[in-house]
Amino acid sequence: MTGAGPDLEISRAWLVDPAAGREGAGEIVVADGILVAVTWLTGSDADGIGPDGVVVAPGFIDLHVHLREPGNEVAETIASGLAAAAHGGFTTICAMPNTTPALDEPGVLASVNAAAAASGSPIELLAYGAVTAGRDGAQLAALGELADAGVVGFSDDGSPVRSAPILRAALAYAGALGLPIVDHAEDASLTEGAEANDGYVATVLGLRGWPVAAEAAAVARDLAILADVLPDVPDARLHLTHLSTAAALDLVRQAKAAGLPVTCDITPHHLALTDEWLAGARRWAWEASEDPWADEANVAAPYATSLRVNPPLRTPADALACLAALADGTADAIATDHAPHAEVDKAVEFGLALNGIGGLETALGVALAAVDAGRLPLARAIEAFTTGPAQVLDGRSRRNGSVGLVEGAPADLVVFDRGGRWTVTAVSLASRGKNTPLLGRELSGTVLFTLAGGRLAYEAPDA
Repeated sequence: MTGAGPDLEISRAWLVDPAAGREGAGEIVVADGILVAVTWLTGSDADGIGPDGVVVAPGFIDLHVHLREPGNEVAETIASGLAAAAHGGFTTICAMPNTTPALDEPGVLASVNAAAAASGSPIELLAYGAVTAGRDGAQLAALGELADAGVVGFSDDGSPVRSAPILRAALAYAGALGLPIVDHAEDASLTEGAEANDGYVATVLGLRGWPVAAEAAAVARDLAILADVLPDVPDARLHLTHLSTAAALDLVRQAKAAGLPVTCDITPHHLALTDEWLAGARRWAWEASEDPWADEANVAAPYATSLRVNPPLRTPADALACLAALADGTADAIATDHAPHAEVDKAVEFGLALNGIGGLETALGVALAAVDAGRLPLARAIEAFTTGPAQVLDGRSRRNGSVGLVEGAPADLVVFDRGGRWTVTAVSLASRGKNTPLLGRELSGTVLFTLAGGRLAYEAPDA
């Protein structure tokens, strides 16, 4: 394996090509960074090869990442974020604009792109522009100038677009530009001072409740405004990010059935973790109950601030609804909402801790836990990391929407050992943010190689 134009041969592996709708035994050859051969094995040649060994898939795409540069480089730099992406198997990531200053004008985007280039990483960094100037919700940002500069959509994430008239104008303007609005669905009037999902666990722990209605009401509003805009701007598009409740996902399911151009994503932590983790339980969502005290599931101290996230971890029923939505296609993608923080911002009382979980490097392992539990087919998990987000981006990446195992194209691949296991530690994470509740947890799916744009982005030390 070499650095700039790597040569790589993987034989007797399990290939997953979601673009072709195919998975099975096979081999690949990369020469000078180009995927020159993809060979599918059949008959006796495929004997003994299964999805529990080495897996080759297209490089993953993350629609929702927070890179703290500019403004909070102690938590993450663009270079460290790109390194974390490579370690997690992601070859394209989309940065949210809640930096300091906000990415609300082309000059900030230029500085972000310059930092990405200076990092030397081959990982593709795309960026969203802010919906409103300074993300303060008062007036639209310069959407046209941002579009010309190359943003892939608009979002005020970290906050919702609070004003309905501004959201309507943004959907119309962005639709005319051919770009989506990516909204953080939260009715802030229902969440002021909230700390955890409103329910039994929050009540027992004495934490202020964050109701399901705060998400569902915001989704309903957004969908109604989208429907109102479409007759005038048929290209208006809405993407709802990090949905976490059955109620919100049901609304999206109904909207899709009605033909509205809406997409959504779900985070790994909302698929696999629940609010019982706040009480000290450490079970996956499909093993959880509504009362972790009743079955003596609590094995860790309560109030771990690494679990404070927006939206909050929900009930087991909501987590299973997230898995079901991913399985049936209501949810288009798994997006990490990677939100690194410095230790000082998490080493405080639970209600004072900043929201966010680092997720780029653990996303694959969490998804594979669901696969291993029979809750999600492997091929669907890979789709949610590849073709699903690519369709949301609608060709706005260097791969131009082609996210399969394409012969003759620059290699954009992740190779991971499904049977390999690794322990999440602060040392093992490339991200500067170590704020993950999975520290100390053993995960399956060791990434061996990540190739991005025909270049080596990551190689496991013992690969």
